[in-house]
Amino acid sequence: MKRVRANILVKGIVQGVGFRHFVLVNARRLNITEGYVRNLPTGDVEVVVEGERGLLNELIKQLRIGPRSAWVKDVVVSFGEPTGEFDSFEVRF
Repeated sequence: MKRVRANILVKGIVQGVGFRHFVLVNARRLNITEGYVRNLPTGDVEVVVEGERGLLNELIKQLRIGPRSAWVKDVVVSFGEPTGEFDSFEVRF
């Protein structure tokens, strides 16, 4: 399967609602092991992830739903070539 990099911006009420933990749990469930999730000063959540395209698409589906206490207004995704820079998936602060 083709490996890709996805730069994802999640907009809405996505901070202070457990969104980063939600992303981490779903990434682990899908065995996605490369990338990070972090809050941005804009109130959005950024997810940068590398892996098999089908698994990343599944993660993106989950991001559109979000945890129960979140309200996801939009998910903006751009795909590119993987860089191989990650050795784990983590929450960044």
